[in-house]
Amino acid sequence: MNDTKKSVPFFKYKGKPLVRCGSVLYYGSMNDPYVVKIESLETRKILNLDISTLVNVEMIDTSIENENSKKIVKISQKNGLYPALDIANIWLERASSEQNFKL
Repeated sequence: MNDTKKSVPFFKYKGKPLVRCGSVLYYGSMNDPYVVKIESLETRKILNLDISTLVNVEMIDTSIENENSKKIVKISQKNGLYPALDIANIWLERASSEQNFKL
Protein backbone atom coordinates (compact mmCIF):
# COMPACT_ATOMS: atom_id res chain seq x y z
CA MET A 1 0.00 0.00 0.00
CA ASN A 2 1.39 3.41 -1.00
CA ASP A 3 0.90 6.06 1.75
CA THR A 4 2.51 8.97 -0.08
CA LYS A 5 0.22 11.83 -0.96
CA LYS A 6 -0.06 12.73 -4.60
CA SER A 7 0.36 16.44 -5.24
CA VAL A 8 -2.39 17.86 -7.37
CA PRO A 9 -1.19 20.57 -9.75
CA PHE A 10 -2.82 23.99 -9.43
CA PHE A 11 -5.17 25.27 -12.09
CA LYS A 12 -3.24 27.78 -14.21
CA TYR A 13 -4.27 30.91 -16.06
CA LYS A 14 -1.74 32.17 -18.61
CA GLY A 15 0.92 29.95 -17.05
CA LYS A 16 0.50 31.15 -13.44
CA PRO A 17 -1.24 29.28 -10.59
CA LEU A 18 -4.82 30.31 -9.78
CA VAL A 19 -6.11 29.11 -6.40
CA ARG A 20 -9.59 29.73 -4.97
CA CYS A 21 -10.52 30.00 -1.30
CA GLY A 22 -14.21 30.92 -0.94
CA SER A 23 -14.82 34.22 -2.75
CA VAL A 24 -11.09 34.97 -3.00
CA LEU A 25 -8.70 33.93 -5.79
CA TYR A 26 -4.93 34.06 -5.50
CA TYR A 27 -3.11 34.46 -8.79
CA GLY A 28 0.62 33.77 -9.06
CA SER A 29 3.17 31.76 -7.14
CA MET A 30 4.13 32.47 -3.52
CA ASN A 31 7.73 31.77 -4.60
CA ASP A 32 7.63 34.88 -6.83
CA PRO A 33 8.11 38.44 -5.50
CA TYR A 34 4.40 39.23 -5.91
CA VAL A 35 1.02 37.49 -5.93
CA VAL A 36 -2.38 39.01 -6.73
CA LYS A 37 -5.43 38.60 -4.49
CA ILE A 38 -8.75 38.86 -6.33
CA GLU A 39 -11.81 39.18 -4.08
CA SER A 40 -15.40 39.17 -5.25
CA LEU A 41 -17.30 42.01 -3.57
CA GLU A 42 -20.65 41.74 -5.39
CA THR A 43 -22.29 38.94 -7.34
CA ARG A 44 -25.36 38.53 -9.52
CA LYS A 45 -27.27 35.31 -10.24
CA ILE A 46 -27.28 34.26 -13.88
CA LEU A 47 -28.77 30.85 -14.70
CA ASN A 48 -28.30 29.67 -11.09
CA LEU A 49 -24.62 30.74 -11.06
CA ASP A 50 -23.15 33.52 -8.93
CA ILE A 51 -21.27 35.82 -11.32
CA SER A 52 -18.88 38.41 -9.87
CA THR A 53 -19.91 41.93 -10.84
CA LEU A 54 -17.52 43.93 -8.62
CA VAL A 55 -14.04 42.63 -7.86
CA ASN A 56 -11.23 43.99 -5.68
CA VAL A 57 -7.70 43.35 -7.00
CA GLU A 58 -4.59 43.69 -4.79
CA MET A 59 -0.98 43.03 -5.73
CA ILE A 60 0.82 41.73 -2.63
CA ASP A 61 4.55 41.62 -1.88
CA THR A 62 5.39 38.05 -0.83
CA SER A 63 8.71 38.85 0.86
CA ILE A 64 8.76 38.22 4.59
CA GLU A 65 10.89 41.29 5.33
CA ASN A 66 8.04 43.78 4.83
CA GLU A 67 5.61 44.74 7.56
CA ASN A 68 1.98 43.64 7.02
CA SER A 69 0.83 47.22 6.39
CA LYS A 70 3.27 47.60 3.48
CA LYS A 71 2.49 44.33 1.72
CA ILE A 72 -0.16 45.72 -0.66
CA VAL A 73 1.69 47.27 -3.59
CA LYS A 74 -1.20 48.04 -5.97
CA ILE A 75 -4.98 48.03 -5.65
CA SER A 76 -7.85 48.33 -8.11
CA GLN A 77 -11.54 47.52 -8.51
CA LYS A 78 -12.89 45.96 -11.69
CA ASN A 79 -16.36 45.16 -13.01
CA GLY A 80 -16.10 41.40 -13.37
CA LEU A 81 -13.63 38.57 -13.02
CA TYR A 82 -12.10 38.69 -16.50
CA PRO A 83 -11.01 42.36 -16.31
CA ALA A 84 -9.60 41.56 -12.84
CA LEU A 85 -7.59 38.62 -14.20
CA ASP A 86 -6.35 40.77 -17.08
CA ILE A 87 -5.01 43.52 -14.79
CA ALA A 88 -3.55 40.90 -12.43
CA ASN A 89 -1.69 39.28 -15.31
CA ILE A 90 -0.41 42.67 -16.54
CA TRP A 91 0.84 43.58 -13.05
CA LEU A 92 2.66 40.27 -12.59
CA GLU A 93 4.17 40.37 -16.09
CA ARG A 94 5.46 43.92 -15.53
CA ALA A 95 6.86 43.02 -12.11
CA SER A 96 8.58 39.98 -13.62
CA SER A 97 10.12 42.00 -16.46
CA GLU A 98 11.29 44.70 -14.02
CA GLN A 99 12.84 42.01 -11.80
CA ASN A 100 14.63 40.46 -14.80
CA PHE A 101 15.82 43.90 -15.92
CA LYS A 102 17.46 44.53 -12.51
CA LEU A 103 19.49 41.30 -12.66
